Amino acid sequence: MFSPEVLGPTVDLLADLVGDGRALEFAIGTGRVAIPLAERGVPVSGIELSAAMADRLAAKNRTNRIEVTIGDMTTARVEGLFRLVYLVWNSIGNLLTQDDQVACFANAAGHLEPGGCFLIEVGVPDLRRLPPGEQARVFSHAPGYVGYDRYTDLVAQQATSHHFLANDAGIAETKTPFRYVWPSELDLMARLAGLSLVERWADWDRSPFSGNSISHVSVWRKPEESV
Repeated sequence: MFSPEVLGPTVDLLADLVGDGRALEFAIGTGRVAIPLAERGVPVSGIELSAAMADRLAAKNRTNRIEVTIGDMTTARVEGLFRLVYLVWNSIGNLLTQDDQVACFANAAGHLEPGGCFLIEVGVPDLRRLPPGEQARVFSHAPGYVGYDRYTDLVAQQATSHHFLANDAGIAETKTPFRYVWPSELDLMARLAGLSLVERWADWDRSPFSGNSISHVSVWRKPEESV
């Protein structure tokens, strides 16, 4: 996630979208994306639920000051308007209800200047790859690590990621619940917020999105003000 091969295309695309405007990152975390974007000269602000993560960002970011508002990305407000609001790495799934995900889109739209864009990076649900009767799918297997998703409620679109990490101290498991969401559902949430789809790629390198894509980077735009 922190390698130049991953961050390079990510920051390139975000910088192109924001141009000479301001950017706002929802769930900014410790600044994995925001700091290199700010180093490009982009004014970046953020919203983060965890004060501890915001403190880690502040400790790393002593040259390009990034203002972080502590709060929920469904309701927290940041002063001013932005050319770009973005939400990366499946973070939309951290909102565990459809209502909260809809509210996130509305909050993003409320922060956008006319003509501004909201970008989300998120995986495509793996349900089509599950054999009949099975609930789980391994998404990563490497020395010392196994990760799998278990789909627990197909109606409410609830799932949990399980991460097993083995080292000299033994094996530890962490669990992360999430609400999976389909691209078409995100498009409807955008329409409810007054936004329209302008781009959808399979990855940050702008490769074409298709029915076989396992993730997508999607961009919705707020209309320009009528003259």
